[in-house]
Amino acid sequence: MALTRFTLRQLEAFAAVAELHSFRSAAERMALTTQAVSQLVAELEAVLGFRLFDRTTRRVALTSAGRDFLGSVQTVLRHVHDAETAADDVRQRAAGLVRVGAPMVLASTALPAAIRAYAAQRPKVVVRIRDLPVDHLIDSVASGDVDFAVGPDRTGGPQVSSLALFDSPWVLWCSAEHALAEQKRVRWADLRDHALVAAGRDHELSVSQMRVSAPEDSRITPVDVVDNISTALGIAAQGLAATLAPAYVGVMASTLGLVMKRVVEPETVRKVCLYRPQARTLSPAAEGFAEYLADWLRQWSKGGVTAHAAA
Repeated sequence: MALTRFTLRQLEAFAAVAELHSFRSAAERMALTTQAVSQLVAELEAVLGFRLFDRTTRRVALTSAGRDFLGSVQTVLRHVHDAETAADDVRQRAAGLVRVGAPMVLASTALPAAIRAYAAQRPKVVVRIRDLPVDHLIDSVASGDVDFAVGPDRTGGPQVSSLALFDSPWVLWCSAEHALAEQKRVRWADLRDHALVAAGRDHELSVSQMRVSAPEDSRITPVDVVDNISTALGIAAQGLAATLAPAYVGVMASTLGLVMKRVVEPETVRKVCLYRPQARTLSPAAEGFAEYLADWLRQWSKGGVTAHAAA
């Protein structure tokens, strides 16, 4: 029997009459006329090839075949109602799986806190974090490996759009015993005589590009490049070198006792952005969390980054 030979409306009418033992009561529940409900049941019986009810002037009773069929109908309608609820949750951004990419600091500090806050509002939305190198953020969004990503500004290209969330100046992180820790102002020229460690290829390139127009004898070259910012901060905490990184990493650097020094003449500011696909529509759940996260990170930057600002 083809599934299209009977309709959900016919099944709904049958189940309502079976429960209420009345075509009139079933019609009131379904906001139909009694004649319309009777017609739906008659059409269903014609398709099935057996009678569902014994009708008299006093009562409506299920036939033996009707009783046997009722359980299956109730199961179908229960699944349909569950599907309607799920669709409503999706439509209202209340349910779904969201995959977010972010570099390590944001992935390990800001994102978990944002997810916890969002879960209080949307407990059926499941957010999965993918910690990615900064130079993989754009490609991961473009390929669909993540729904969207947040991280330092990168060139998005035609496939990925970016939304600036907050500014984060590049700063020097060093131990309290470092020679530059007591200086009120740190200039780029002051860094030439001190060992610097860069975290990842992205940071190495950023440091190089900052001073690419400077005279050769004043350019800044890291003495070492490590994969993760946590490693660079650990090296700096032991006084082996200082590191340059955006100020928002202070949420991690402060736990290691590192001192933040603004580097001026000129001061270099990096934007943290939200990246989303241009040609692919986000699911309602992903769209909802992206909007929430954008606002949440702006507030986080004001309370979390500026708290670590140095003179």
